Amino acid sequence: MTQLTAPPPTLNALFFATMDRFRDRPAAVRYRTDAGWTPISYRDFESRIHRVAGGLGSLGIGPGDRVALLSENRPEWALADFACLTIRAIDVPIYPTLTPKQIGYLLNDSGAKGIFVSTQGQLDKVREARAEAPALEWIVGFDRGLTGDDVRPLEWLESQNVLDSAVWRATAMEAKPEDLATIIYTSGTTGEPKGVMLTHGNIASNVAAGTSVLPVTETDSCLSLLPLSHIFERMTGHYSMFNSGVLINYAQSLETVPRDLAETKPTVVAAVPRLFEKIYAKALEVAVRGTPIRRGIFLWAKRVGEAWTDLTLAQQPIPPWLAIQRAVADLIVFRKIRARVGGRIRYFLSGGAPLPAGVARFFYAAGLPILEGYGLTETSPVISVNTMAHLRIGSVGRPIPGVEVAIAPDGEILTRGPNVMKGYYGKPDATAEVIDDQGWFHTGDIGELDGDGFLKITDRKKDLIATAGGKKIAPQPIEAMLRQNRFIGNAVMLGDRRRFPIALLVPNHEELESWARQSGIEWTNRAELLAKPEVIAHLEAEAKKHLRDLARFEVPKRFLLVAREFSIESGELTPKLSIRRRVVEANYQAEIDALYDRAGQPDE
Repeated sequence: MTQLTAPPPTLNALFFATMDRFRDRPAAVRYRTDAGWTPISYRDFESRIHRVAGGLGSLGIGPGDRVALLSENRPEWALADFACLTIRAIDVPIYPTLTPKQIGYLLNDSGAKGIFVSTQGQLDKVREARAEAPALEWIVGFDRGLTGDDVRPLEWLESQNVLDSAVWRATAMEAKPEDLATIIYTSGTTGEPKGVMLTHGNIASNVAAGTSVLPVTETDSCLSLLPLSHIFERMTGHYSMFNSGVLINYAQSLETVPRDLAETKPTVVAAVPRLFEKIYAKALEVAVRGTPIRRGIFLWAKRVGEAWTDLTLAQQPIPPWLAIQRAVADLIVFRKIRARVGGRIRYFLSGGAPLPAGVARFFYAAGLPILEGYGLTETSPVISVNTMAHLRIGSVGRPIPGVEVAIAPDGEILTRGPNVMKGYYGKPDATAEVIDDQGWFHTGDIGELDGDGFLKITDRKKDLIATAGGKKIAPQPIEAMLRQNRFIGNAVMLGDRRRFPIALLVPNHEELESWARQSGIEWTNRAELLAKPEVIAHLEAEAKKHLRDLARFEVPKRFLLVAREFSIESGELTPKLSIRRRVVEANYQAEIDALYDRAGQPDE
């Protein structure tokens, strides 16, 4: 594995060391155009970063100044990021899905002097938000054709001031590990966003530790599909891949990911569990809609694969008959699934939410290992991760080198190490609430360490449902069980301080409507369909199929069917697609109250 011989003390040291090793290679990144996938060489990449850095200097940006970055994943995002770092400015990435009001808050709170924007739509949002950001002096646009007195094109910025190469590098290398590199605002499931201050040393140490246990080299390629504005993709799919010489391909959008996987044929991809759940659900849907023989073959292959997976991961011998069956299953089922994701995947990385064990076993059986990890924005982000050498499904792996993990008496996961943030920007009291006087960061997650050092997350501390009867329920694993059903698109459990738990179900409308047509049910709109008694009964029965192994008090006693998908725009999802439980509950308060009123007093 190609990597630095010692942990880089700063991201700038990482950047220039990478350039020194790979400057003559023909492709650092690729992006899609109408003509296909277009590469940018390392030498051209460095040259453009150099010019953008000089342009920022001409705008008066220097060490410690904040510069915002509002863009989808694309090469210009990386150019702007590295340019800011090398002149020792502090960049403030903003999710491209945020509203003008939210953008205004982040610009004002960070005191950003300038902002990079990608498209006309993002420029329009900044113009609307600008009144809330008095410190904002300039806007630079990535797309050609962004016009107006208040915006300058990136090409203009690159032409303003060419720094002497030696001076540029020397200035960049003056950065110290404790210097602030970025302020990343937590999307948060409750409350106003907090700016997480991450230093050069925080992120560089995580890159070094991560690449020491995850095998990536210059022979690999990745597809960057999660938002670069979040630390998971930024550390994993940006800095770590770049540091190891991995070719980075930028997905055009989440909608184009299936096509982008097929075209770029990556070997490593970082994603959230929802992507894997969708791939699994699609494979199951194709099988269920096929002939009885085809459906039977798929389910047989799934059983064979799971049995083979369990023995393989337990390092137990594989009986000859099972080895033969798995080879047949691979030939007629699993190789087709590998082909759908490009055919070259060595492993996936998963984070951001719990990965259902059933999905993980299916992918492993298909020759597509998913290495689940765990971390937070405040920890740069990786705390622990499974590896190919040490993989335990149902866990988030062992702590990475240099990172300590402890479990508090109440079950909360505590962590300490060089990756823990400097603090929340402008919020010393909030910082003191999560970092104690011994340097332990209190994650807010509940978990346990097994005898072999593998960490298992059981739930968010703040998400635990405490019923009026005193029962404690961890909702996230139950929600993951429900989402495995082909008729259920999403699920949210509620019931804190209530008599019993309930679940809100968003159907997989395509599957449900297909079933309804086959059942002779007529409807004019989705709300009407979901109100029909036979549909309610069908979805409740499907939901309960996956909850048979739960304790009685954990099973939702009532289900509320929701026609509209949860969305970022409605505030029900964070930009990384986590559920904002309190927002969902507030948005459906009347329906929830009515459900409890009708329910009487089910036994807990």
